[in-house]
Amino acid sequence: MTKRRWIVNASPLIFLAKVGALDLLKQADEVVTPVSVRLEVAAGGSGPIELPRWLIVWDDLPLPMEIAGWDLGAGESQVLAHALASGDEAVLDDLQGRRCARALGAATTGTLGVILRAKRQGIIPAARPLVEELLTKGLYLSRDLAARTLREVDE
Repeated sequence: MTKRRWIVNASPLIFLAKVGALDLLKQADEVVTPVSVRLEVAAGGSGPIELPRWLIVWDDLPLPMEIAGWDLGAGESQVLAHALASGDEAVLDDLQGRRCARALGAATTGTLGVILRAKRQGIIPAARPLVEELLTKGLYLSRDLAARTLREVDE
């Protein structure tokens, strides 16, 4: 059986922590973040976030030119570098980072995708309360996209 590994960027870590839902990342068999992301989260621009012990921190990789050309942040760049190198799924919310991933053929999901998967798997009874709380905590997500996505899980 193939292990599912998620390589997570700062935004999903920060926002899931803000709503007390970091454990939803454990839907994957392994949850990894690059050093650049750990440093970004530790810098605490959005308040102190304690990263869980089960989160694996990987060293940063030399940045491939096809990612460097997108002029992304260090965290997004490293998440994508690892996703391309390993074939694992990147968990990031940044629109430009997701566009880069799509152009390079890397699989992605975001904070919202993590929540929807948890709902589909019965890990949480409802996605709407978490999505609404994320919006109040500052997750940039259009209300229309949130509503369309919640309809996918009958909410």
